Amino acid sequence: MSGDQHGRYDHTIHVPPMPTAPPPAPADGVRAVAVAVLNLGGLGLGYALVRRWALMALCWTATAALLFAALPADPDGVPALALVLYVAFLVAAAAHGARVGLRTPLAGLRRAPLALGLGLLLLVAPAGGVVLYDGARDEATQQMLLDRLDQADRLVEAAGGKPFGTARADYDRALSAYSGLRADHPGSRAAERVPSRMKTFYTTVGAPFARGDYCAATAPLKYLRTVPESLPGTDLGELKSWPDDRLATSLYECASAALTAGEATWTSQFGELLTAFPESGQARKVEPAVAAAVVRTEKGLSGAEPCSAVERLRTLGTQIDGLTAGRTGVGDALDKDSQRAAGSAAAGAYTCGVDQYRDGDFDAAQTTLTDYATAHKTAKNAARAKKIAIAAEIAQTVPAAGKSLPTTRSGGSISVTVQNDSPDEITVLYTGPVTGSFTLKACGSCKAYPFGSTLNPSFKPCSDSGKNYPQRTISLPVGTTYFLHKPMGDSLATPASDTAELQSGYVYTECAYTLQRLGSGL
Repeated sequence: MSGDQHGRYDHTIHVPPMPTAPPPAPADGVRAVAVAVLNLGGLGLGYALVRRWALMALCWTATAALLFAALPADPDGVPALALVLYVAFLVAAAAHGARVGLRTPLAGLRRAPLALGLGLLLLVAPAGGVVLYDGARDEATQQMLLDRLDQADRLVEAAGGKPFGTARADYDRALSAYSGLRADHPGSRAAERVPSRMKTFYTTVGAPFARGDYCAATAPLKYLRTVPESLPGTDLGELKSWPDDRLATSLYECASAALTAGEATWTSQFGELLTAFPESGQARKVEPAVAAAVVRTEKGLSGAEPCSAVERLRTLGTQIDGLTAGRTGVGDALDKDSQRAAGSAAAGAYTCGVDQYRDGDFDAAQTTLTDYATAHKTAKNAARAKKIAIAAEIAQTVPAAGKSLPTTRSGGSISVTVQNDSPDEITVLYTGPVTGSFTLKACGSCKAYPFGSTLNPSFKPCSDSGKNYPQRTISLPVGTTYFLHKPMGDSLATPASDTAELQSGYVYTECAYTLQRLGSGL
């Protein structure tokens, strides 16, 4: 061998890379189920045993999100969407955990059966949580219902300070809340407390009665009688009849006050009392109250305003007639009260007419007394009523004629002849020491005098010897007598008057004539 020969040898040792994960273990179904069951607990413990930390954190995040949505416990429970998503996530985590655990050895717990047992044991925690959550949710529901009860109580309390007409809507809402608790949540603590609340409800609604405001109490007490219909199945005990006697008393007292004040509402209130509580003590007091009102009103006939008393008695009679319609027993007594009121009103018309005359309301006095005399021809005051009516008619033309009230006196020592020189039939009315009237037939051959004839010094009516004037002679006392000549029938002539100062030793003549349809004269 020539030259030097050099050789080179490579002594580098190649080491294979370390595996990134433990080598796959033999397939183990128990281990796969254990990982799946541990993941169903919601904390990702199955992923912890196979060292999948990020997936375990994801399970914690999902569980925390569910707890955030579910707590605090609400009567409506967990939102359905959140619950569906969470269950779907757990199923996915269990399925994925089973796949991973099938060939991945466990860390910490080497024995798969032990891990499975632990997983099954830990499933008790979510189940217990569900039970606890349901209990919390039930308590939240109870509190919600108690809050609803409290709101209804506050409505009643606030409504108690308002008039019933204004407060009724609040009472209705409160009653609706009580009814809803009893009907929809019968086993709740709030529903069990409703009967005890109703005593406060009744006393609050019926407070006007306690204050003695009987007229204001009738509407709320009638309302309370309908409450049992709104609370079916609720044992109200004595409250069910609580309004009855109070309502009967309120109807009686309110009607009595209206009767005394002359208001028309008493008939409907007494009528309602007799219909709703016919056997009550209050109903038995109705007729005596009505009879007392008639007697009390009769006393007004001798007072300062007899005409008001007459009108009130007439109204009472009509009102009592309406109250007695269709009623037996008490109706007979009320019929007598009605008849008495009507009779007293009729008799009191004379007193009313006299009062009108004295007050100078001659037109009203004439009408009142004429009607009285016509309706009571045999009454002791009928004759005088006619005379006062005559004087009232004269006083409407000659006010001085109404200064004194006519008497029933008749006749006198002075002869007065009244002749009719008019084509119209006339009625002659006179008043003074004596009062009366008579009618003279028309003068068939007489005509109306031209207007202005009275200005002629030679004007002398009733002086034509060729005419037979209708005439009548009456005897009157000394004193002032007022005459009124009133044309009869369809004549357009207006009445004429004369005032005569009668003295002894004279004979007087009155002449009635007509001026060209513009009036009549003496």
